[in-house]
Amino acid sequence: MPGLDMTIEALARQRKQWEAFLRMMPGAAAPRERAAVPSRLTEVTGFGPNPGNLRMFEYVPKKPQKSLVVVLHGCTQTAASYDLGTGWSTLADRYGFMLVFPEQTEANNPKTCFNWFRDSDITRGRGEAASIRQMIASMAERHAVDPGRIFITGLSAGGAMTAVMLATYPEVFAAGAVIAGLPYRSANGVRQALESMFRVKVRTSQEWGDLVRAATPHRGPWPRVSVWHGGADTVVKPKNAEELLKQWTDVHGLSTRPDRTETVDGYPRHVWTDGTGREVIESYIIPLMAHGAPVATGDDDTSYGVPGEYLIEVGISSSYHIARFFGLTQTRRTALWPSLTGEPPAPREPVAAAAAGRPAADHASATPPGRQPPPDAQEPGARGAPPRRPGLSGYVEERIRRALASAGLIRRR
Repeated sequence: MPGLDMTIEALARQRKQWEAFLRMMPGAAAPRERAAVPSRLTEVTGFGPNPGNLRMFEYVPKKPQKSLVVVLHGCTQTAASYDLGTGWSTLADRYGFMLVFPEQTEANNPKTCFNWFRDSDITRGRGEAASIRQMIASMAERHAVDPGRIFITGLSAGGAMTAVMLATYPEVFAAGAVIAGLPYRSANGVRQALESMFRVKVRTSQEWGDLVRAATPHRGPWPRVSVWHGGADTVVKPKNAEELLKQWTDVHGLSTRPDRTETVDGYPRHVWTDGTGREVIESYIIPLMAHGAPVATGDDDTSYGVPGEYLIEVGISSSYHIARFFGLTQTRRTALWPSLTGEPPAPREPVAAAAAGRPAADHASATPPGRQPPPDAQEPGARGAPPRRPGLSGYVEERIRRALASAGLIRRR
């Protein structure tokens, strides 16, 4: 099996990355038991055809406006834990927009990753992509959503699935934001996903753009795009952000060089504008940040989120700045949150610990806002990450596992 030998040789050169990937790959094992997370979301059943076998959760604030944001969690996360960690429902209370949270099922992917690398789930009208589209249609019908004010964002596998949705249903979205994700069609299958995450699939801007143009008959206008990535991400290499920007600058007919660079909350923001001066694409690369979504704790209007697994305190809230890029933060509600919702605020420290599977005391020594913890403390192998899983079953899988053990990639049983 020369193909297998080549794969093992490649993995041997990337042991650390492989171990992280093995924890999240489909079929590796059933996920660990998740700590209960208080949720402000409501599950919606019977929302229509569901070929991707996903669950749907929504959040509708009091007297909602007609804007909708679709939020996609990352691997090992749930809709509730990602909402808590990123603060999206708090933002929704403050600015009045609605939310829909698709949630992956263990039947589809034992690590609850959206299957951004599987052709049957990333093609228009099929699988998980079609299920997410149906959730949007359900929200639009029940809550009179403005079709011109629908947005989408996601982290990691959810970020890659965000890129899928922007490509396969571009007429649906006004804008989208990809956090620690990959370009559309960067992989077809687990092996290509591994290569894209760790080695990075490099194509020309036109080649990337052609993949988006081939996804639908749509020829514009195209969604605006926000790209976020950690500069020290070892799970999805930061160069994937560069390839994602190449894809969408080409789709928009723009140069790969930004029109301007500015500093926001201490970090560089690159901006691309169209012929009218409108901001079409933005990117944030957070130096020294590992794999995860940037969050900022605090009580000011720009701080949202709770640190946890793949939710990293760096002094900038990706959720707030994404909502601002979407154009959702112009009008802040004058009524403060308790009178608006009639509910107490989502707890921070204790619930963050539950979301990350750690005792609350861990957060007493959390890194202050704006200061980056050491990279080793943020990587998936650090405390709070899923434990190593038992072996795969079947003859072929067993042969692979033995070969990997011989190569020193994993421990022998």
